[in-house]
Amino acid sequence: MTNASSGSSTVSVTVLMTALLAACIAFQLNASMLGPVLVTIAEELHSDEAAVSLSQTAFFTSAALFSLFLPRLSDIKGRKKVLVWMLVIMTAGTILAAVAPNIETLYVARIIQGVSGPVVPLCLLMLRHEISDPKVYGTMMGIVTAVNGGIAGIDAIAGGVLAANFGFRSVFWVITAVAAISTLLVIKWAPESRPSAGIRMDWPGVILLVFSLASMLIALGQAGNIAAVNWPLVIGLVIFSVVMFISFWQVENRSQHPLVTTFYLKQRSTWALLLTTILTMTGIFAIVNGLVMSFAQNQSVGFSLGADTAALAFLTPYALIGWLVGPFSGRLAPTLGYNNVLRIGLSGSIVAILLMMFIGLHSLPVLIAAVLLIGMTYAGIANIMLNGLGIVLSPKDNPGYLPGMNAGAFNLGAGLSFALLPAVQIMTTPEGATSPVGYFNGITLGLAITVLALLVSFLIPRPVSAEVKS
Repeated sequence: MTNASSGSSTVSVTVLMTALLAACIAFQLNASMLGPVLVTIAEELHSDEAAVSLSQTAFFTSAALFSLFLPRLSDIKGRKKVLVWMLVIMTAGTILAAVAPNIETLYVARIIQGVSGPVVPLCLLMLRHEISDPKVYGTMMGIVTAVNGGIAGIDAIAGGVLAANFGFRSVFWVITAVAAISTLLVIKWAPESRPSAGIRMDWPGVILLVFSLASMLIALGQAGNIAAVNWPLVIGLVIFSVVMFISFWQVENRSQHPLVTTFYLKQRSTWALLLTTILTMTGIFAIVNGLVMSFAQNQSVGFSLGADTAALAFLTPYALIGWLVGPFSGRLAPTLGYNNVLRIGLSGSIVAILLMMFIGLHSLPVLIAAVLLIGMTYAGIANIMLNGLGIVLSPKDNPGYLPGMNAGAFNLGAGLSFALLPAVQIMTTPEGATSPVGYFNGITLGLAITVLALLVSFLIPRPVSAEVKS
């Protein structure tokens, strides 16, 4: 069998992709399959939806924190080895969730599952190591990253069907089966690589950076709770986060083997990419997943859809179109340029947001079309490019740091999005409103932030080594 790095063997690339896709799907099911199941979980664990929603927050926070350092650890200890252990631990957490007797146990289970957070960037690093042809890598990158937006919407539908007929535990048992199979496939077919073998892990830097991001994510979660926000706690957490990051910077300056050198942190390939990722997620994420879904179900100023109907009308087409477009945008990136394709995606997202604001809030078909367009331009293009740039802009002596920090930026942006956009919508909605003015204002803020993301994207340097002449 020809090595996949040549790009000439369909069989070897197929085998590699089968193993890595299985791993990504196992992670994604934990992220997206449970959306329609929260009500069922609340009923069967004798809890409420707000408490169950915190289990989702626990999972995504855990995923963000583990994403900061596991890609770098995989550079040192072996990417296949770390990926296998991530999947094993995730499987154990899923089993615990399936047998959870109460909501507290579910929290613990979801935190354990969060170890799988950096599965996608880790798989992209493994692909990058094995596939040298930029066009082949771009296509495979698009396929892998598109899974991160949902399994064509089927995962959410399947989760709802399973929960309705067999209870929420059946969803976790299905995820367990997929996770176990993916673990075996990675063990059997994924190659090992250790680009930083022999280097010590910078655990002091890891601890400080994890504390910094964890504090900021908790602060954002608190700030998003408009009805009962504890501002002294939010301000205290933000200050603590800043202090921890300053301490992290000092430690990295003195460390012989830093998690990431401050030299790299000062480069545009780092801060411009991370800032673009944060701004993109902040501007777009809560528009689709928060404001649009809320407006569609709003009986006073919206379209009075049921939760299931709204998900089928908006989230499923959004995920499906992103899943279909992703491989094509990945294929185009090496020839058109990663940055150019990113800007096409961001520009298209801006058009889609404008369509939502001025026409979609008054027309259900147009709103569905606008969400479909943003599924194409954000989920299928911009999201793919942002993930890809985290890989191709990483330095050869520390390839895992930028994908890890970029994964943290995705989660930080998502948290900011849900803290800011719904807050503006709620605060600017007049009492007894009969027009969607609050939603319009919330989406307007998202539009402004997305425009800023487009402008900042021009500061991202071109990944010359990952691009070819057309």
